[in-house]
Amino acid sequence: MKFFVDTADVDAIRELNDLGMVDGVTTNPSLILKSGRDIIEVTKEICDMVAGPVSAEVVAENADDMIREGKKLAEIAPNIAIKVPLTWDGLKACRAFANDGHMVNVTLCFSPAQAILAAKAGATFISPFVGRLDDIHLDGMDLIADIREIYDNYGYETQILAASIRSVNHIIDAGKIGADVITAPPSVIKSMATHPLTDKGLAQFNADWAKTGQKIG
Repeated sequence: MKFFVDTADVDAIRELNDLGMVDGVTTNPSLILKSGRDIIEVTKEICDMVAGPVSAEVVAENADDMIREGKKLAEIAPNIAIKVPLTWDGLKACRAFANDGHMVNVTLCFSPAQAILAAKAGATFISPFVGRLDDIHLDGMDLIADIREIYDNYGYETQILAASIRSVNHIIDAGKIGADVITAPPSVIKSMATHPLTDKGLAQFNADWAKTGQKIG
């Protein structure tokens, strides 16, 4: 399973990237706002740092303007994945970008039907939003499972990119179902390393070591 980092914070990306934990990055208008930086500038910095796909999102709502914006974003670096919303116009833009050989991330997917359309339109990635479905008392992982089954049935090459990840359990469940990629905030990825029994065991080891009076090196 590939790990994408869902942030535009270059320092957070660098920390994880140095550990080999970053296969790609996803950004969106909200994350660009949070970064406080120019979209072209910060996206270029991320693309220079990360070898894998970096999703940069269009903000237009009609296909022609999406295509115009997407072409501008694609000029930033060869590893840009142009991110478009799962609307009819977004699907039109997806097809145009795919025909031109660009990676496309179709985002804001909330149903298997939408995922089928994205795959047929040539999407590189489909981004089902797990957490937002959980927010309205649906099980977001059911959507991941449905898309996995359908894509496997028909050999669609579009990669399932589980998005709106809120917890370590989301990551584990997505992995068990067979999502190709998860994208999560740095804090969630880092929290995968924590476990209360690890902390308890380390505290015991340290206490016992202190009693030996020894030093290493």
